[in-house]
Amino acid sequence: MTTIDEERATAPAREPGPGAEADPRAEAVLVAATAMVRAGGPLPSAELARLAAVSERTLRRAFTELVGVGPRAFGQAVRTGTARDLLRAGNPVTDALLEAGFGSVRAFYETAAETMGMTPSSYAAGAPGERLMWTAVPTPVGTVLGVASRRGLCAVRIGPELEPLLDQVRAEFARADLVRDDEALADVARALAALAVGHPAPELPLDVRGTAFQARVWQALTRIPAGETRTYSQVAKEIGEPRAVRAVAGACARNRLALVVPCHRVVRADGGLGGYRWGLTVKQSLLDAEHGTAGSEGREPSRADDVRVAG
Repeated sequence: MTTIDEERATAPAREPGPGAEADPRAEAVLVAATAMVRAGGPLPSAELARLAAVSERTLRRAFTELVGVGPRAFGQAVRTGTARDLLRAGNPVTDALLEAGFGSVRAFYETAAETMGMTPSSYAAGAPGERLMWTAVPTPVGTVLGVASRRGLCAVRIGPELEPLLDQVRAEFARADLVRDDEALADVARALAALAVGHPAPELPLDVRGTAFQARVWQALTRIPAGETRTYSQVAKEIGEPRAVRAVAGACARNRLALVVPCHRVVRADGGLGGYRWGLTVKQSLLDAEHGTAGSEGREPSRADDVRVAG
């Protein structure tokens, strides 16, 4: 993980755009915003001010003027994943920096792309021009919808009916070209069908879209073996954030890759199921299926011919 001191030492120099003078407010906001995106959440205002080489008051004013919210609110939005919502609402995070005189905000874009899966302006615009393929399979826990970009799976959703799941994807990627392609995603369909009944499946390429903190949580979830569970506090300790139990629960709730990133394997400390975006009945069914598979031997793997498409 990049420490605060490393952040300052490794931050690339930023040049003003042609014919423009660099605005120190934009410089301060860019340094502070990049630090929080890389940290996956808010940082102490004193540390941000030190990084940006301005006073805390100046930094707060600059954030409010250029971003529309203060530094702490921006950091909280990064942690909870709602920084994307600020962008979608038309908050001119990057535009303000460009208008303030920077011909390049490469450092912010590169960092944001690593944690969001696409550049902020692309997501804010509804992923214009991006081709997303989808397929769906009926399973014992409901219809499973898989959506893939050219980089990998970007959404896996579970529900009783296909159309509401598609509506959710259309809303999130309103300007993307969403195309059904069962043939191209046949391997994805087989993998999702296997996971839904507790069977192992080949590793799939992922286009994970979330904050740095969420990515750390999701990576930890993929390390939980099928047939086992972890508590939210155990996951928090594994990622080195033992006090971030609620934030871990929030990251699980915002997981966009059901089954593949197995958030259903995380339960409460008292043994209760906790929450699950796709319903507690589905969560219990998945856990029961995995426990049964983990305890059995000689089970025949699923055949491609056994997989039907939904819809």
